[in-house]
Amino acid sequence: MKEYWTSLASILGVLAFCQSLLHSLFPPELRYVAVKFLNRTFNVFSSYCYFDITEIDGVNTNELYNAVQLYLSTSLSISSRRLSLTRALNSSSITFGLSNNDCITDTFNGVTLQWEHVITQRQTQTFSWRPLPEEKRGFTLRMKKNHKAVVLHSYLDHIIDKANDIKRKNQERLLYTNPKGGSLDARGHPWESVPFKHPSTFDTLAMDPTVKKCIMDDLLDFANANEFYQKTGRAWKRGYLLYGPPGTGKSSTIAAMANFLGYDIYDLELTEVHNNSELRKLLMKTSSKSIIVIEDIDCSINLTNRKRNDSNHFSNNQNVEFNYDSDIGYRGGGGGPHDPAAANNNNNSITLSGLLNFTDGLWSCCGSERIFVFTTNHIEKLDPALLRSGRMDMHIFMSYCSYPALKILLKNYLGYEDGELRHDLAKGLEEYVEKAKMTPADVSEVLIKNRRDKEKAVVELLEALKVKAERSKEKKNLSDADVDVDEEEQEKRALESSDKEEFEAEEDEKDEKKKKKQKSK
Repeated sequence: MKEYWTSLASILGVLAFCQSLLHSLFPPELRYVAVKFLNRTFNVFSSYCYFDITEIDGVNTNELYNAVQLYLSTSLSISSRRLSLTRALNSSSITFGLSNNDCITDTFNGVTLQWEHVITQRQTQTFSWRPLPEEKRGFTLRMKKNHKAVVLHSYLDHIIDKANDIKRKNQERLLYTNPKGGSLDARGHPWESVPFKHPSTFDTLAMDPTVKKCIMDDLLDFANANEFYQKTGRAWKRGYLLYGPPGTGKSSTIAAMANFLGYDIYDLELTEVHNNSELRKLLMKTSSKSIIVIEDIDCSINLTNRKRNDSNHFSNNQNVEFNYDSDIGYRGGGGGPHDPAAANNNNNSITLSGLLNFTDGLWSCCGSERIFVFTTNHIEKLDPALLRSGRMDMHIFMSYCSYPALKILLKNYLGYEDGELRHDLAKGLEEYVEKAKMTPADVSEVLIKNRRDKEKAVVELLEALKVKAERSKEKKNLSDADVDVDEEEQEKRALESSDKEEFEAEEDEKDEKKKKKQKSK
């Protein structure tokens, strides 16, 4: 054993002598050139190439590094031996990534690529205004040389798009509102926000499946149409008008749209906006990938139909200031003292033209991928200029509860799947739900009240539908009778007026004859 240790010591001594001899014969510069030459020779004969993506580029954070980290989190498996877990600020989920100096293989369009997470200690820093982290982090991408064009042109763009989708889905969505009086928050922003936790989705939304699918397809087409809007020269925005009776699910539809796309919601309260300039400032402070909502727009400010109101303005002999707008013609500058809308908006000087510019003018393109949603219970009260395509592109009528929507509510509240309901009850519900004209909110209230007893809830709902249908029928009969009475009265008035005109004509004729006789005498 002693001989082996003696031989090993002799070998180590020879190696140390050779190393010192090489250092003396070959200076560092020559050694550097030799190593560089060997690396180039190896790269010439190697079929692979490498790309380094560092965490920090100079003094700035490399966004591509963060995108790669998020993208690789979708390719990793929980069964991996070691993972790095992270949770970002305002994120609703935990993401996992590669640990130190681990590798993972990815496939894109049939091309196999290998990622390695490289972490090394940074050299001792001199004085710096912005100290760098002690560890130097980065990703190394290895691929075959003939696949370089695919990676540079498509793969990296695919990584960035995928990372943005993951970031939007994981990020906690926010609900914004403009505070009272137009005040600013602590950071000087005109919007206040709270986490958006509304659970409504298109799966639970009580709506006709055909209409629901149409909305979902339109939303997806909009979200994926960046190149289309750039090619056609249009601002990347879309407008939706939800109208119908109260309780038909307009607010739930907006929440489902936000959850479906992963967008934030800006709930704009027009009564707290003083003028058009303030409205533009609020628009400029909204982010992309957001839904801007104005609920009950017919009740917010005086934006009613001008054609219907023109006669009232002139009949009251009010002094009205008119300004000409090239798109909507002449518009009123404000109502008089007897105008109820003006009385309710003494401190509000938003004009129809200002709102139109907000949704479709030059200021509407300040940002991209934004959706405008207006809701109203009375679409006939809105000005036609507000409803045209380009402002409100899609008009969605929120109807009373239909049988397909009722089946969704029965599944949500009572757990009834399609075909599980008793045949007689299902037939009765289908017969009376269209006649009853009950809103989904009213139907939901009946089901919630009796949700512990499923069959009792359905029976009571059927009885409520029958009562409601009978009342609707009586109202319809009364309205038809009123129409008949009005028609009879109008006919009588027409006959009386015609008889009166004939009598007056006969009297005029007699007077003319008397005058002629007197002249002849």
